[in-house]
Amino acid sequence: MKKPLLTLALLPLAAFGAEIFNGKDLTGFAKKGGEATYAVKDGILVGTSTLNTPNTFLATEKDYANFVLEYDFLNDPRLNSGVQFRSHAYDKATEIVDAAGKTIKVPAGRVHGYQAEIDTDPKNVKKPDTLARMWSAGLYEEGRRGWIVPGFGGGDALAFSKQGREVSKVGEWNHVKVEANGNRVRTWLNGVQRVDVRDDGDLAGFIAFQVHGIGNAKDRAGTTVQWKNITLTEVADNTLTESEKSDGWVLLFDGVSTKGWRSAKGPAFPESGWSVKEGTLRTAASGGKESAAAGDIVTLGAYKQFEVTVDFKLTTGANSGLKYYAQPSLNQGAGSAFGLEFQMLDDDVHADAKLGRDGNRTVSSLYDLITAKNKRPNAIGQWNNAYVVTKGTKVEHWLNGRLVVAYDRGSQEFRDLRAKSKYADPKFGANFGEWESGHILLQEHGDEVWFKNVKIRDLSK
Repeated sequence: MKKPLLTLALLPLAAFGAEIFNGKDLTGFAKKGGEATYAVKDGILVGTSTLNTPNTFLATEKDYANFVLEYDFLNDPRLNSGVQFRSHAYDKATEIVDAAGKTIKVPAGRVHGYQAEIDTDPKNVKKPDTLARMWSAGLYEEGRRGWIVPGFGGGDALAFSKQGREVSKVGEWNHVKVEANGNRVRTWLNGVQRVDVRDDGDLAGFIAFQVHGIGNAKDRAGTTVQWKNITLTEVADNTLTESEKSDGWVLLFDGVSTKGWRSAKGPAFPESGWSVKEGTLRTAASGGKESAAAGDIVTLGAYKQFEVTVDFKLTTGANSGLKYYAQPSLNQGAGSAFGLEFQMLDDDVHADAKLGRDGNRTVSSLYDLITAKNKRPNAIGQWNNAYVVTKGTKVEHWLNGRLVVAYDRGSQEFRDLRAKSKYADPKFGANFGEWESGHILLQEHGDEVWFKNVKIRDLSK
């Protein structure tokens, strides 16, 4: 159950959430970047612009990973601003690999990371066919990739501006909600969703309140941005946020039991080989053979159209998979149940990575059919996220917030690929992969693999 959201400025630090602003002073914060000023007045955090200084940030001393952050802001429309999250600043110049896969050098002290934009400048507001920013609650990456939404992560700039003009309250308090949960980031402005994107940016970092630099613009000196009602609720593993519940997401693993699962070879859950430990569902090492020990497990229910996500952690040399449209009744003998598979594999060690064709058995590939492209798996022993979405006959695989496979399982192209794969064997049936519905399956392949945050949204309802 999601913990209740409380106005943390009025509460002591408790299990309900994390206090990031006490409403009295700047305890727990450190200023970074420029020399703009911050103060607390009547319980409100006030940032004031200063001439000839770069962007300034009031950053939390603690880092946060998965959370729901809410706040109200009121800014002078002439002053751009934003709220950083999952952000960083290094004491010395540091080389990093950014989310685009590029090695970049971040200068010492440079704040970089996600930002929920504050932009209520009413310029061009009376010209609806002209691009006017009004991009509050848009998603920007400070110090690195720039605009994500609208930008390379999606969203039409003109439509985003139009919505911004309709939703923003110029010269009044506006309410923003930011939900950062795994690789998914969503924002709302005054109750209207602005951003919903999967991205492979940083998964944890500080939160910071920005006062944008104004250069030598004397007419903007002393302009302010204010924040109040700042609340943060951290999202625990194996839970759903209120917005996820409203959208129809359901947990397939509750973190404490195997409820909702059974053996692919029978009505009961396997008596051994699978375990629940410390909020994770684990399959034990047993020699590396496919479904030869504990066997695969499948959901009790079957699904037609859906989006499903799971975090997985591989041990060295491990092999496993997330199968969807699984058909356990078609194979009650040796081996794994039939189904389309999001491959989970240690590509560097397991021999399967070099089998198949053109790497189509490597991690996140559609097993033995389509090779994953543009992937950036995390190291063995670290958590990765698998996300699969089906709409009609079209399917996408995402690994750690990056689209790596897209195909149409009802197309001739898919059938041609099937004819060249192991699934051409008559035992798999003439329509392998084109079933109307099927189960979600977690594969036991004789290796130790951990799972958590397994959840699904039924899109056929």
